[in-house]
Amino acid sequence: MERSEHEDSRDLDAVVAGRPRLLSLAFRMTGTLADAEDVVQETYIRWYRLEAGEREAIAVPAAWLTRVASRISLDLLGSARARRETYVGQWLPEPVPAGLFAGAATAPVSGRSAADPLDRVTLDDAVGMALLTVLEAMTPAERVTFVLHDVFGVPFGEIAGVVGRSAAATRQLATSARRHVRQGRRTRVPARRHDEVVRAFREAAVGGRMEDLLRVLAPDVELRVDGGGFVNAAPRVVRGPDHVARWLMGVRRKEPSLRFERRDTADGLGYMLRADRHRYGMLTFGVEEGRVTRVWLMLNPEKLSAWSHE
Repeated sequence: MERSEHEDSRDLDAVVAGRPRLLSLAFRMTGTLADAEDVVQETYIRWYRLEAGEREAIAVPAAWLTRVASRISLDLLGSARARRETYVGQWLPEPVPAGLFAGAATAPVSGRSAADPLDRVTLDDAVGMALLTVLEAMTPAERVTFVLHDVFGVPFGEIAGVVGRSAAATRQLATSARRHVRQGRRTRVPARRHDEVVRAFREAAVGGRMEDLLRVLAPDVELRVDGGGFVNAAPRVVRGPDHVARWLMGVRRKEPSLRFERRDTADGLGYMLRADRHRYGMLTFGVEEGRVTRVWLMLNPEKLSAWSHE
């Protein structure tokens, strides 16, 4: 039986409406909006290259699009590892505004729910640096499996076809990925408490008093800076409150006009840094037990695309 134009239009609308979900998935897998956009674009190109009969044979277009985007992401992650060997300085995922992907991973994309709900790790819908940096430590197959199953609820049997493993081997990938998450994630603090600590950090940094800044930094604090070769940045992780405070104070001395402008990020309160009229970078934070444990400073202009309207 031939399909009506109304049915074709309805299916096309459904496919296009799934773009935010695909972008959310691809961003979690790749860590940058530019790569995520490339993945989504290539996914749609492959969809539109299908013959009409091939598209009609796809029972759940959203599941097909997810599988294809995941395979493209898997290939990209493999090549990204080689590219990052020549990356200048430290590589960080891209900081994004709060709510950028709100609601994009709230339900399974396949026609079925996960076979065993107990297998799924409960996560919020955050795409902050805290989780993304943990994902960076995973193998490409672990990362794809974790994002598909634990965030998007795709059953292991379907993920197996994406990563080229058996369902049993895919479950092992998920177990290994969760181990990375448990080891890398810290105790979550209430958003209000996180923001209180971050405001104290700003006041100390703006005030220029070393003792005030040391008071808000945790003993194991780490500072990571991504300049991407565009901006001079710390080539290695800066560890310890004294070293971190001195590095930050050094930036203040070099850029006396530096301003901290509040932004709501996926990690909570953060700051867009501006020097005179120029955008300098984005500061985001990890907080635990009333002190800053992680400082992420994005200076690479290519990874500030989510804030390009400013």
